[in-house]
Amino acid sequence: MSRRRLLPLVGLVALVLTAGCAGFFGSQPVSDEQLDEDPPSPYVWDNEVNAHITITENARFQAVYRLDRTRMELFRRDGFGGRNAIPVSAVRYRYPNGTVITGTELVARGGAINRSRERVSVRLPADAPDDGGGRLAFTSSSTPKRFSLPTFVNGSYAVVLPPNRRVEMFPFGKVSPRGYEVTPADDRRVIRWDSVESDSVSVQFYLQRDLLIFGGAAVGLGIVGAVGALYYKRRIDALREQREELGLDVDTDDEFRDDPPPGMG
Repeated sequence: MSRRRLLPLVGLVALVLTAGCAGFFGSQPVSDEQLDEDPPSPYVWDNEVNAHITITENARFQAVYRLDRTRMELFRRDGFGGRNAIPVSAVRYRYPNGTVITGTELVARGGAINRSRERVSVRLPADAPDDGGGRLAFTSSSTPKRFSLPTFVNGSYAVVLPPNRRVEMFPFGKVSPRGYEVTPADDRRVIRWDSVESDSVSVQFYLQRDLLIFGGAAVGLGIVGAVGALYYKRRIDALREQREELGLDVDTDDEFRDDPPPGMG
């Protein structure tokens, strides 16, 4: 390929890397609208755990993390060992003295919230304590009837299920890691760990009516199976009687004797 033909190709590649596809390899600030969006419900700032997660009914969750550092990366692991950034909105930071600021105020005070393909990087404000301190809260998306997220901080955890959800009945309910305790809170269940040191926390839950639906379906299938078995048994009996009436029901003792076929003995 001549140099004259190569130059436009090089220019096109450079344009792609510096323009529309740059976000694939680099990072971009999260929009102000997302950062300052109102959370679905007030964040639970006053809690005694290092990570407090409230799962809502519309497959979203609200997380409040107690920080011991000035930076944090938010992501999910895919099935191939890689990472994917999670969508974040309604970002809030609360200083140790109780002052709460929005995501745009966090950025204006020297912090940063940037998103790449692999992660959302959060840097606390310049006036945050050197050891992090305070709490970081955000809202993100989840999966219906299942919550799973890496453990961004170690220590105590609490996961609040949506109303009328349960985890007690296996295999519809599963919780990882072990060592948890489930306590009622009105129409909700709260799953607590005194200390989480695993790579992730995962909760699969169900609606109470799901068990009734499944039980009804199981009973229905059992009835259908029993009726089907009875039907085929009656058909077999009817065919046997029909063979007997037509004289087709012959003695088969000689038919299957061990003697060789005629002419082969």
